[in-house]
Amino acid sequence: MKYRVLIEQDEDGTYVAEVPTLPGCISQGQTREEAVENVREAITAYLESLEAHGDPIPPPITEEVVEVNV
Repeated sequence: MKYRVLIEQDEDGTYVAEVPTLPGCISQGQTREEAVENVREAITAYLESLEAHGDPIPPPITEEVVEVNV
């Protein structure tokens, strides 16, 4: 599965990665790459927890890139 991850750098320079489809699924890292790896682990743990508790797994968000000529 693929999930959209939003990554922002905070005021301390730490990269914060959040998964909008999975409320509360947030991680961070000192580099963008570290934040992505950490949030990948967080997503896995989140989905395993949902499954263990019999909760439904949210579908990944699909999106399209639309080109606009102005």
